[in-house]
Amino acid sequence: MIAFIIRRLMISVVSMMAIAVVSWVLIQLPPGDYVTRYVEQMIQRGEQLITPEEEENLRAYFGVDKPQYVQFMKWVGRMFEGDFGMSFEWGLPIRQLIWERLPGTIGVSAMTIITVWSMGLPIGVYSALKQRTMGDYTFTFLGFIGLAIPDFLLGLVLIYLFYVWTGQVLGGFFSYDYIEAPWSLAKFWDLIKHVWIAAVVLGTAGTAGLIRVMRNNMLDELYKPYVVTARSKGLAYWRVVMKYPFRVAFLPFASTIGGLLAQLMSGSVIVSIVMDLRTVGPLLYKAILSEDMFMAATVIMLLAGLSILGVLISDLILAWVDPRIRMEQSIDA
Repeated sequence: MIAFIIRRLMISVVSMMAIAVVSWVLIQLPPGDYVTRYVEQMIQRGEQLITPEEEENLRAYFGVDKPQYVQFMKWVGRMFEGDFGMSFEWGLPIRQLIWERLPGTIGVSAMTIITVWSMGLPIGVYSALKQRTMGDYTFTFLGFIGLAIPDFLLGLVLIYLFYVWTGQVLGGFFSYDYIEAPWSLAKFWDLIKHVWIAAVVLGTAGTAGLIRVMRNNMLDELYKPYVVTARSKGLAYWRVVMKYPFRVAFLPFASTIGGLLAQLMSGSVIVSIVMDLRTVGPLLYKAILSEDMFMAATVIMLLAGLSILGVLISDLILAWVDPRIRMEQSIDA
């Protein structure tokens, strides 16, 4: 098991290096740079035009006057020291901006995953065991609705309905009275009241998808000969289901954790903007629009790291549930 973990960690490191190179290249594809965009905004606002010499001085000030590979190597070198540089758009250290929003990002993602798993797993099993019943048809219908409705639209609808019913606005992480207030039980409860709607919005599509995955996996296993044989020997129905079909059907379900984390990170960008959530999603959106390359590359690396972490967790769960995976790795080695 230790060798399996070490091998997966080495693969994760190589993946992060490849993602760093690819993300930097993609960020540099649009023409121009931050200074070019900054000068264009000055022209649109009707401000005084700057001379070419002043524009070159700005490029030297922001560090974008060097070749791209030099900028990349400098950024990577500082990243190993824990210094991600300054954000052009915000005028603050990137580490400070991300650190302020990282707890919210991780918290929303964790609550969403808990919501997805706590709903998708039992509902998928129930739909498989109660195939072609009213409950199965109801959950199937709701699942397709969840897949069809965009996350941001669902968020707007829930915020509107909650405001109409209660008169309270659920945008952001806190109510206005608790934004600057010190931590207390009242502030924590206010946070819970605001975060649940983000978890429901982000987890709706994921829950609907996992319900279909678990249902189909269970149906593939329920009528196989080993299940019929176990039932014919007089074993209790639920014991047979949970010990054999459920364990086998759970393997593809567990492998979706990595993809689910990536989906949450990408989907939370639009949802965070619409619902005014202080996560890293809006930082990435604004950095790409303004060509704030160091900020954009750092956030992409952070999101990629969380996605790779999800894949690693999936691998560890699969290796723990199914020892054959570890044995296959040993044989291949």
